[in-house]
Amino acid sequence: MRTLYFDCFSGASGNMILGALLELGVDADALRAELAKLNLSGIELVIEKVDRSGINSTHVEVKYPHEHVHRHLKDIVKIISESSLNDTIKGRAVAIFTRLAEAEAKVHGISVERVHFHEVGALDAIVDIVGACIGFEMLGVERFVSSALNLGSGTIEIAHGKFPVPPPAVAELVRGIPVYASEGSGELVTPTGAAIISTLCTSYGVLPEMQLEYVGYGAGTHDRKGSPNVIRLMLGETIGKTVSPGRSAERLVVLESNIDDASPQTLGFAMEKAFEANALDCWFTPIQMKKDRPATLLSVLCEPSDVESIQRILFRETTTLGIRKREVERVSLERTSETLSTEFGEVRVKVSQLDGKVLTRKAEFDDLKRIANETGEPLRSIAAKIEKILDEKDEALSKAAAKG
Repeated sequence: MRTLYFDCFSGASGNMILGALLELGVDADALRAELAKLNLSGIELVIEKVDRSGINSTHVEVKYPHEHVHRHLKDIVKIISESSLNDTIKGRAVAIFTRLAEAEAKVHGISVERVHFHEVGALDAIVDIVGACIGFEMLGVERFVSSALNLGSGTIEIAHGKFPVPPPAVAELVRGIPVYASEGSGELVTPTGAAIISTLCTSYGVLPEMQLEYVGYGAGTHDRKGSPNVIRLMLGETIGKTVSPGRSAERLVVLESNIDDASPQTLGFAMEKAFEANALDCWFTPIQMKKDRPATLLSVLCEPSDVESIQRILFRETTTLGIRKREVERVSLERTSETLSTEFGEVRVKVSQLDGKVLTRKAEFDDLKRIANETGEPLRSIAAKIEKILDEKDEALSKAAAKG
């Protein structure tokens, strides 16, 4: 699985991430061409190689016309949604800005719709976030992992005055994430950097076991002597580890939401759309919410690479206002398929094995249903006949093995 690791030993910001992505192989001209699809005038990317305490790194500056506007979330979503970027890029960028808006709303005690983005609504933040999402897509990133975040320390001047590091919005964004502070270093994690990492990463900690292919360093604007002001991104392949013969472990993601105001038809349609977007499984659980309201827990199991597209479907097709996500490990039996010739034609069969031995053989339900429709026989009768054929085949194989 194509995995990107954020090594945040000196914090993270949007332009640092963008600079590191360029070092990983994102083509600058292709990036500019994709950003042009946002239809924002006067935007210029200034890319240069710099030295940060002995580390050769890439610094990106976004130049743009001076503005007198503070955008709301709906304005930014409109810019992204009306572009011709692909849906994965749009979905990730909207999810990141939505998380930013939710953090600002929580800090200020207002609704998401009323949030003025101030610094993070400026054109450079839009370019940083969308540009990063373009880079992730160009590199084929499927899974995002991060180290603990070095937040820095001290105070910082923002639109509302002098605030401690981390400022309130960043503190809200990194809740539930491993963080630490380095004394006397100032602000190291910006709202943009915190939003990108906290939205996309499904796990945090040390570098996962992977075949490392590329390493890139993105520079921050300030050159702090004795401490390299860079983020390191590491890109490579991780694969499911073998836990015993015939079994493997893989990292997946569960998306969940408690819903108490959607019709069964709406939820059923959302399930259909989730499966169309490559969900591995989807299920409903009856639950009880506050004020004794009956509700439904909607759960979706998916690959890390499909999280953003499925999240977008759930937001669009249900009444949910928030989605929880957690990484899980799934251990699976080795599975193969074979074709069985029968009097009804060919039937596909799923085969599971453990330690090199067949555990089960099961006919594909769609084939059983097709045969039942074609012959007019009851489905359970067809299933029993196919099961008998499979049992006879297993018995013949066992006798042959005993003789052999």
